[in-house]
Amino acid sequence: MSIYTIVLFVHVVGAIGYFLSIGTQLFILVGLRRAQHVEQVRAFIHLNNLSGPFGAGSAVVLLAAGLYLALSAWSLLTGWILVALISLILIVPTTAVLIAPRRSALVKQLERSAPDGALSLALSQRLHDPVLLATLLTVAALLLGIVFLMTTKPELAGSLIVMAVALVLGLLSSLLVSRMRRAPRQEIVVQRAEES
Repeated sequence: MSIYTIVLFVHVVGAIGYFLSIGTQLFILVGLRRAQHVEQVRAFIHLNNLSGPFGAGSAVVLLAAGLYLALSAWSLLTGWILVALISLILIVPTTAVLIAPRRSALVKQLERSAPDGALSLALSQRLHDPVLLATLLTVAALLLGIVFLMTTKPELAGSLIVMAVALVLGLLSSLLVSRMRRAPRQEIVVQRAEES
């Protein structure tokens, strides 16, 4: 067994870990959007806080092992490697920039809420922030695009097309899911406004 094989295994484990992290965040977001009480939101936020370091660690392992593999056996200028690397380097901080402030605002809103009971209208609206869903679904699609690049190893033009298609599919899926959920949510918001 060579060092390359071991690092390849570590790279795949990092990719699986990052996928699990994004999947867990999507699961948590679905739970948050279905929550009816403040204590349910607190439980999901606690789960999110526990899973956060796992995703960050997986991203670091994925990038570090991928760089080693690219430098030892390939070249950073190989089309699919360059596109995958740039995509990952853009995905990780962009995801953090789009999600972290919204998560912080949610936690602050939660701290101002009553310890138990029904969700306030403001908290409910924050839980249904469309940017959270769009970001996570788009990242999941882009990660699938990167896995496609790693398995098929297309040239630069093909790699760019794959990632463009993944980006469009991610954004379209978030738009579709958001529209499917909008009608029932609007009814709930109207009902809560009438009750107030």
